[in-house]
Amino acid sequence: MTENAQTSSPPAADAVTAFAGLHHADEPLLLPCAWDHASALLLAAQGFRAVGTTSLGVAAAAGLPDGAAATRELTLHLALALGSGSFLLSVDAEGGFSDDPDEVAGFARELYALGAVGINLEDGTGPADLHAAKIAAVRAAAPGLFVNARTDTYWIGDGDGEDTRRRLDAYVRAGAQAVFVPGLTDPRRIADLVRGLDGIPLNILYTPGGPSLPHLTDLGVRRVSLGSLLYRRALGAAVEAAAGLRAGDGPTERTTPSYAEIQALGARDRME
Repeated sequence: MTENAQTSSPPAADAVTAFAGLHHADEPLLLPCAWDHASALLLAAQGFRAVGTTSLGVAAAAGLPDGAAATRELTLHLALALGSGSFLLSVDAEGGFSDDPDEVAGFARELYALGAVGINLEDGTGPADLHAAKIAAVRAAAPGLFVNARTDTYWIGDGDGEDTRRRLDAYVRAGAQAVFVPGLTDPRRIADLVRGLDGIPLNILYTPGGPSLPHLTDLGVRRVSLGSLLYRRALGAAVEAAAGLRAGDGPTERTTPSYAEIQALGARDRME
């Protein structure tokens, strides 16, 4: 994969600037997350200027666990397929697939060479100083890569607000350009975080049953990620369709791309 990265081109400066600008636009960046080539291109065709990846989708599609640093090469292969697309690509990289900041920096350098404009790095509630060191190493190795620093204090931790603030402050000081707090849904706490970040964009994971996109906008959230939601919904729709047909039900009303439309996605990529 390193050889492939060396023969690819990093994103143009205007693409990197455009992605950063989406975090400071009138409306927050709604980031759908793809798990393969086809899902990314179909989302981009709907007019999404930026598309992320979902580590759960990439891992589960390969029969691997998420968050176990098992999909480094798969993630690079996906970036290779998507980095030259017409959309801005941000890659979910778990914790960077290593506890060695230099190795994380090397991975980020490869991502940037493949055309990615952003990286999402999660701390897993591990040592904040280690995560800050990873962020600093990535910024030094790939200065053009937009770093979204995620803390899991509300995702897998106990939702400690003070610990969250300390972590986010350390990550911003290390060079993170945005911060991500998945699992946080309380509007008051979201608003408090926005005020304390002093202009640093806050990324929230959209959660069915949580604040709506307009509500998150009013709270000052600048990026709303869909995470693995689309992947899980796609799996659910597939199972529902198969079970329904077995039961004798007719086709559902959901939009289903034709065989030819999906086949054309690969053909278009080859022609480019």
